[in-house]
Amino acid sequence: MTVESRKDTSARGTRRRWPRRRPWLYVGAAVIVVWCLGPFYWMVVTAFRDVGHTFDSTPWPTHTTLANFRAAFDTSSGDHFGRALLNSLIVACATTVLALLFGGPAAYALVRLPMRGKSKVLAAVLSASMFPGVAIVTPMFQLFTSMHWLGTYQALIIPDLSFALSLAIWILTGFFAAMPWELEKAAQVDGATPAQAFGRILLPLAAPGLFTTAIMVFLSAWDEFLLSSLLSNGNPKVTPVTVAIANFAGSQPHQIPYTAIMAAGAIVTVPLVIAVLVFQRRIVSGLTAGAFK
Repeated sequence: MTVESRKDTSARGTRRRWPRRRPWLYVGAAVIVVWCLGPFYWMVVTAFRDVGHTFDSTPWPTHTTLANFRAAFDTSSGDHFGRALLNSLIVACATTVLALLFGGPAAYALVRLPMRGKSKVLAAVLSASMFPGVAIVTPMFQLFTSMHWLGTYQALIIPDLSFALSLAIWILTGFFAAMPWELEKAAQVDGATPAQAFGRILLPLAAPGLFTTAIMVFLSAWDEFLLSSLLSNGNPKVTPVTVAIANFAGSQPHQIPYTAIMAAGAIVTVPLVIAVLVFQRRIVSGLTAGAFK
């Protein structure tokens, strides 16, 4: 049997085996999608459902109403959802800007500057991102209490930044390591300083990685709850939206406004899901760019 005939036989065998495996692939993907998006779908369905039918088990929207969204922004019960949205936006944007401002040069230095123990430094940075937040709640609370920072924006931004920096440095280090450094050398030969080569040559090329890092850091700061629930100290002027939703009060004592909570959750989640779907190609390209040279 010639080489070509063996290849043809192997290809035909592969084509014959593949259709038997493909249905299982689709079934597995469908199970994962339903498992991940099922709670999100039920949140949206409940958000549009009338209060009197909160526990209706119909799997599609019934008794729809927009009153739950008006109730989410209602301040008569002491809820400040609109202000909480602004607070979360301020904290998440400030954390993202600071993480890129300090994480970009730090990742560049870890890749380009000659130093010993780069891998150990990078491992320490990564370990900081995996450090459990519950372990630092009490020290942070005591520290900010002594500094009179409880219930302020800096008490929320600094802890978020401590985790966001490690994430930003880790992503950007892999991205910078795969960049063509000949361009930087050529710019320096033409008279540019290292800072000018970094700002004018490398940063524009690093736009996909910076964009991906910004989205990941923003989502991390936007979803943070544990530290914010204590460090905001119940101040509605700085309380983020995650804490505000958890503190939603009903029209009567000991009543949990499930539909209003679901409406608030939909308002918080749907724009982020849409943004991720719109920019998913940029996110994937930024995450995988550091894996190839």
